[in-house]
Amino acid sequence: MVPDVSTGSDTRGLIAYLFGPGRRDEHTDPHIVAAWDLAGAPDPGRAPEATYSQLAKRLDAHVDLRTRELGGKKPTQHVWHCPVRSAPGDRYLTDTEWAEVARRIVHATGIAPDGDEKACRWIAVRHADDHIHIMATTVRADGRRPRTHRDGQRAQAECRKIEAEFGLRRLKSGDLTAPRTPTGAERAKAERQGQTVTARRWLREQAYAVAAAVRTEADYFTVLQSLGIKVKTRLGPETGDVIGYSLAAPGDTNAAGEPVWYGGSKLAPDLSINRLRERLPNQKVADRPRYVADPADPWRHTTTAIHTAHTVLDSGDDAAAQGHLAAFGDALYNIASATTGPHRTELRAAAMAFNRARRSAIRADHQAATALREAAKELAYASNEPGGLAISLLFAAVHLARAAAKWHEQRGHEQQVAAAEEAFRHLQSAYQQAATPALADLARRAPRATTAHRYEQDVRAALPTHADRILTDPNWTALTTTLAHAETAGHNPRRLLAQVAAQRELDSAEHPAEVLTWRITAQPNRRTQAAHSRSMTSAALPMSATPHPPATPAATRPEGRSRHR
Repeated sequence: MVPDVSTGSDTRGLIAYLFGPGRRDEHTDPHIVAAWDLAGAPDPGRAPEATYSQLAKRLDAHVDLRTRELGGKKPTQHVWHCPVRSAPGDRYLTDTEWAEVARRIVHATGIAPDGDEKACRWIAVRHADDHIHIMATTVRADGRRPRTHRDGQRAQAECRKIEAEFGLRRLKSGDLTAPRTPTGAERAKAERQGQTVTARRWLREQAYAVAAAVRTEADYFTVLQSLGIKVKTRLGPETGDVIGYSLAAPGDTNAAGEPVWYGGSKLAPDLSINRLRERLPNQKVADRPRYVADPADPWRHTTTAIHTAHTVLDSGDDAAAQGHLAAFGDALYNIASATTGPHRTELRAAAMAFNRARRSAIRADHQAATALREAAKELAYASNEPGGLAISLLFAAVHLARAAAKWHEQRGHEQQVAAAEEAFRHLQSAYQQAATPALADLARRAPRATTAHRYEQDVRAALPTHADRILTDPNWTALTTTLAHAETAGHNPRRLLAQVAAQRELDSAEHPAEVLTWRITAQPNRRTQAAHSRSMTSAALPMSATPHPPATPAATRPEGRSRHR
């Protein structure tokens, strides 16, 4: 059961909507199911003689009285509105049951506490099977305003109790960090335009993807504009600095033909200008040349940083963990953008799903996650997808998503748990699509039996407690090929096995050979590193003077331009 509290200032206008046909003739049999006084509330839905104006006048009685006392100054935002919708699949609720729901909501939110004879006037209107609209005017009979602080959260809490008592589907409790959901009008508009998502949601996804890729605040606005998105900034009166911004989707206009603007914080709490600045690097870091010694480095660096994030989630430092989850959310967008395989769709879905898991009421320490965020930004500029290394990154991301779900579950973050689990499922599907043929190819190219036997001895020497499980793993043959590649790259197989096994425990791994395969794949090529070190030592041009390579973040590529054109 989902309540959605909002406020306005047009009593009659809202009444006309509630008792009218709806925007698409979806309202059937609108009528009052509960009110502050059923006898005193004219019901335009059931009484032909009742008019919208009569009902508005009765509801506004205390508002009008207060207005006269204030000398014609009508209280602002005096209309309180709370639709309450049952979840898909819930049983049919009778008018009597919906009336009880309404009375409990107005009591819990402070609109009309039980037994308070001077409470606000309110009505509950039903015009569909699955929801009601509770409407109130927020001036009490004694002229005071009701105590509605945190009314949305209180309505949510009461709905959780109602669900349990009515035998309805139990929804996840929120913590006020969720983004605003699109309104019914926004959804209807998207349907009329043939769009699969609303402008609000599309803008939110574009903003997240761009913020994940760019290095400065100025780049953020520039790239958004390059996607056809209109940007409007609000400047401070004294400093001239940007203190807020709004975005409008291409082609999204109101009845007057003007752009429909959404403030950054209205898209999502962490898209406000202040929250963005916490995540963007400082100017000194952003101005560093984006020099990459090896095209595989961005993938390797991101994989290493994700392994570190996994460790941080187990550290007990909640602020640092929350910072790493926010950075992981950015990384997922850039992994999806840098991927070219058929599993890219699943990666994009994972990034979008994880947005709800990237924040909670715990304030994030974004500085603690600088390494992961910077590695992810390197990935946004990557020009290739290095096969097995990309799969190794996917493997690490799958396990971090699962760890994120567990971390949120331990802290009672129900909505974030569901989001992290959804992201995990998408990542797992993407990994399986990419890894299955890759593992089969590794197995097909296995070294000869004498070499495999030598690696078996290395496993028994380096990992004696895990050796039997590794050697009987279906992916053991693929691991021998990976060890052969690593040996060619300058690694000692026995030392390497011990090194990668120490990164995280193997006891819980269902397929330890598969785990070791991708951990080893993520290790740098020692021979290439040595050669590069020699070339850099002899180079006449110092690294600090190396010119910037062309900077085309993945967020600016054509794939992101499909909506509202």
